Amino acid sequence: MLERGEGVSGTVCDPWGMGAGDGDWDKPHPAAAWGAPLDVLALGGAAAGSPPGICSRSPPPEMVQPTSGVPCLACAALGLARRLRVRAAPEAMLLPPLRRALLGGPRAGLRWQHRIAVEVTNEPILEFKQGSPERAALQKALNDLKGKTEAIPCVVGGEEVWTSDVRYQLSPFNHSHKVAKFCYAGKDLLNKAINAAMAVRKEWDLKPVQERAQIFFKAADMLSGPRRAEMLAKTMIGQGKTVMQAEIDAAAELIDFFRFNAKYALELENSQPISVPISTNSMVYRGLEGFVAAVSPFNFTAIGGNLAGAPALMGNVVLWKPSDAAMLSSFTIYRILLEAGLPPNVIQFVPADGALFGDTVTSSEHFCGLNFTGSVPTFKHLWKQVSENLDRYRTFPRLAGECGGKNFHFVHSSADVPSVVNGTLRSAFEYSGQKCSACSRLYAPDSLWPQIKAKLLEEHGKIKVGDPAQDFATFFSAVIDDKSFARIKKWIQHAKTSPNLSILAGGTCDDTVGYFVEPCIVESKDPKDPIMEEEIFGPVLTVYVYPEKQYKEILQLIDTTSPYGLTGAVFAQDKNVIQEARTLLRNAAGNFYINDKSTGAIVAQQPFGGARISGTNDKPGSPYYLLRWTSPQAIKETHVPLGDWQYAYMQ
Repeated sequence: MLERGEGVSGTVCDPWGMGAGDGDWDKPHPAAAWGAPLDVLALGGAAAGSPPGICSRSPPPEMVQPTSGVPCLACAALGLARRLRVRAAPEAMLLPPLRRALLGGPRAGLRWQHRIAVEVTNEPILEFKQGSPERAALQKALNDLKGKTEAIPCVVGGEEVWTSDVRYQLSPFNHSHKVAKFCYAGKDLLNKAINAAMAVRKEWDLKPVQERAQIFFKAADMLSGPRRAEMLAKTMIGQGKTVMQAEIDAAAELIDFFRFNAKYALELENSQPISVPISTNSMVYRGLEGFVAAVSPFNFTAIGGNLAGAPALMGNVVLWKPSDAAMLSSFTIYRILLEAGLPPNVIQFVPADGALFGDTVTSSEHFCGLNFTGSVPTFKHLWKQVSENLDRYRTFPRLAGECGGKNFHFVHSSADVPSVVNGTLRSAFEYSGQKCSACSRLYAPDSLWPQIKAKLLEEHGKIKVGDPAQDFATFFSAVIDDKSFARIKKWIQHAKTSPNLSILAGGTCDDTVGYFVEPCIVESKDPKDPIMEEEIFGPVLTVYVYPEKQYKEILQLIDTTSPYGLTGAVFAQDKNVIQEARTLLRNAAGNFYINDKSTGAIVAQQPFGGARISGTNDKPGSPYYLLRWTSPQAIKETHVPLGDWQYAYMQ
């Protein structure tokens, strides 16, 4: 296999990575070649027998001698790559016909490794220290939202639409503040949205992936810069996040989703099958034949942007039903995508009643995919609806779902106690325990429990719960709404009345101003009590203390206690124990942490998702996720006529 390097810098043309000493390939090229579009360069004139657009200087002898004065297509590809933040092997950026023109002739039999490396890194997390510019910008954005209610319409067919079914999003920590006024789309409007989406599906699918990716790169840049404070403020006010939780979610993770998805899409497009001298093989990554329904949750602004954005990036049209409790931030994402160049009909913004939305989209013949984050019962119901309507569809729909977990921290006697305590407090109580990955059950050995308990209770007393917009020292705020408040309060009441459970700290509930639940630590004598098995989705941590020597049995117990399989963590310094835990808990968690908390997955570092009833484990934050939203087409083009239908053995 012949590989070509990435030896291009500044305005020096060395597209094949050959370096100085090979003819004049290392000499400067006109700077204009960097910015020239491929379609213009491809039309350049050529001498007889010369492919158009090949570099006008002397190439290696085996390459075809090109016409004079035409900029190099390889350099042009790199010029486009530069604008897309790409460092690429030049041939990887060329469309198949141009690639053949460049690489044909005597070298046609070589297997070219199409390589593309898009320079993307995780978005830095800002600190918001006193006196910092980001803190000043955020405080201004928060002040601008005080007492205000933003009007949010449905957006269908590129037009804003208001219906009579008006709803409000309330601030969790101050439920007298209506942060958004919005309306539900009815069945007729949802069907109109489907038709509007289908009207542009083919055009959007045929748009080059480089152009689609550029929209998401631009949106990420807007979020990273001028729109960052606005995005954070709306997430804090609307969803009750602290400054750091909003920064991690609505800035860093959302930006990472947009940038890395665009990177992966470009790399996927340039990941092509091998060809042979008599035929050229290629893959086209088509969008799905229909529309994708995206149903997003309240707890992560970034998830909403990814559920709608990832399928759109891959050439699909989308109906996006955002969470009622995240309407303000979701609509801001939608507007930023439009401002970044997303055509208006690619994503239809349709708040709606969940049951009506599910009934409408799954009964449409054009339904081809569901991208969902939410509860297990809802996802199961939608899956059943899809199965009941299979005969209606043109294609088997893709169903992707993430449904939460009953996540664990297992502590071995060799564990570092401060790491256990600090990691557990963060995992269990950050964002009021409303992360899908939050630690809900802790298994501690009796030999370490006195130390762990003392430190947990000491640090618990330092946790500040309050209004995150007024006090940046707040560790977490209110839970999302009255329904969540009532459900969590019921679990705490169970802990108060059960003979197997005792509350060690916290548990006070007060919904006078906001939906506040004090972080609660419960100790259980029964490892199979419902509080150890069922998802609570709130700031409640239950501890089971086990005999130190029975750690293997406890590992097996962890694996079988809950039907979920999302995240889990093992704290141990003993390498043999770590390996045992990895083996016994192989199926207990889709994201498995060693000496770290069960939360905090980072895009491209720890792709996220779990199996069992936690979901379909499609790993958003990785290149594999994008494959769910494309229907690849393999194409073979034969260059040698078939002269006979008979095989040689028949002669």
